[in-house]
Amino acid sequence: MLASPDGTTRRFSVRAPDAASVWLCPFDDADRETRVAMDRDGETWVAHAPIVRHQRYGFRAAGPPPFDPAKLLVDPYATHLDRPFEYDARLAMFGADTAALVPKAVVVDPLPPVVPAPPVFRAGGLIYELNVRGFTNLHLDLPPAIRGTVSALAHPAVIEHLRTICVDAVELMPIVAWIDERHLPPLGLRNAWGYNPVVPMALDPRLCPGGMAELRDTVATLRGAGIGVILDLVFNHTGESDAEGPTLSLRGLDDRHYARAPDGALINDTGTGNTLDFGYPPTRDLVLATLRHFVGQAGVDGFRFDLATVLARSPGFAPDAPIFAAIAADPLLADRIMIAEPWDIGPGGYRLGQFPASWLEWNDRYRDDVRRFWRGDGSVGALATRLAGSTDIFGDERTRSVNFMASHDGFTLADTVRYATRHNEANGESNRDGHAHEVSWISATPGADVRALLATLFASRGTIMIAAGDEMGRTQHGNNNAYAQDNATSWIDWGAIDHDLVGHVAHLAQWRRAHHDIPDVRVRHDIRWSTNDGQPMAEQDWSRADGVVMRVAAGEAEDAISFDRPARRVTFS
Repeated sequence: MLASPDGTTRRFSVRAPDAASVWLCPFDDADRETRVAMDRDGETWVAHAPIVRHQRYGFRAAGPPPFDPAKLLVDPYATHLDRPFEYDARLAMFGADTAALVPKAVVVDPLPPVVPAPPVFRAGGLIYELNVRGFTNLHLDLPPAIRGTVSALAHPAVIEHLRTICVDAVELMPIVAWIDERHLPPLGLRNAWGYNPVVPMALDPRLCPGGMAELRDTVATLRGAGIGVILDLVFNHTGESDAEGPTLSLRGLDDRHYARAPDGALINDTGTGNTLDFGYPPTRDLVLATLRHFVGQAGVDGFRFDLATVLARSPGFAPDAPIFAAIAADPLLADRIMIAEPWDIGPGGYRLGQFPASWLEWNDRYRDDVRRFWRGDGSVGALATRLAGSTDIFGDERTRSVNFMASHDGFTLADTVRYATRHNEANGESNRDGHAHEVSWISATPGADVRALLATLFASRGTIMIAAGDEMGRTQHGNNNAYAQDNATSWIDWGAIDHDLVGHVAHLAQWRRAHHDIPDVRVRHDIRWSTNDGQPMAEQDWSRADGVVMRVAAGEAEDAISFDRPARRVTFS
């Protein structure tokens, strides 16, 4: 949007290449709508309207199906909304007017651009994955007015905890505006995670009521404490869901953004009803604009991409996909941290180790192999490979592995050693949702097992990640897919912290920082292996031994870490 030279009107534009007519729809303070016919300019439509401070607006479009002029449509490039999305069945009913149901975009002046400083976070550090609402909603040391919001992360009590366990970057689960999946409201449930976005740049008013200024101030405060900020973004699908889903934005303006099979059916490589088409240049343009927006306006360190394989589909996966080159060539983005969740559910969707050399990747092979070792059915050989940076996947020279024991998706760490199967009945899907075959077990010594798993993580080469609350002993009582539990199931109970476990994690984190040669991804390590009684590993030991000692040379010194399965213990010396 641009103001006219005389400062009296503002130019609006929107892409709708297949529409027959498009209207700009400003709303006044009484929520009365005006419709302004827009003029076609190639594949975009343009209109001018008087400048109104904090103008609220949407679009309507007419043409062949799926166009429906009864639907008020949110600007895909909106950066502010006047309220959150709420699901209503009329959003998906053809001919039902939705002006009273859909949030309006709000015109706000952008903040002065920041000059992005180099990322605080460096590969090899500790990432702390957190859900903003669930992490702070029950924190009694925070003022009630900020609990559950982005600004709560800048509170001294939160920063003190993050510094205690030596967090190098927080990874914020989605904070942009999302909508509940349509099956949740009838069950009395709400989406708690935010992985169902509608427009990619607009912060959700529930999580960030102060808008970009709130995010920017929080990022600056965290960076001042030596903690970077990574945003988890969802570009693989939108909340418009499948063919029965709501019409909110892209579906009503430019349906080409959604990947389709030759018969016209929506491709569903995400399990959410639709998949964005990254072979369509406007999709890539929207994503790049979003990344630039959050770096240039908030100064974030980088991004984690949910189901990132979709970014390189058109429709098949391509390791040299255009989006990767575009990010690498962008002066605002080239030095940012990029983290892939390297899989989706489409054909050939598992692509661990196949993203660009500058990207980090979530490594579920690490999680499962280390869990299996401590469960008792995994080998020392597999453990050693994961400890050394997953050289079978990433090579010897530079690991790009993000090692983790648990994440938002799956059992919490405490539940990993207390439940053999999922217990997701509260999600209303007859316990069919979530991972059915997690590597978990009912341990006779759950506390020792959790400590051993955490110690293994901190002793591993590469970047490491822990999910918020795992350092405190947080449980979800066996729910391994708590996306719909915006309640005490997924919220961290700060009054029930296992302080001894927090101290254990703090000790591990301090050890890792003091022994930076262990995680350093820039150098090749001189690692030697031996049995727990000091003997060189024989060939049969790699599959039969119940433990191993990893010795890492660092100049004249040598660090030795012993992994003893029968004793349920990791020892550092």
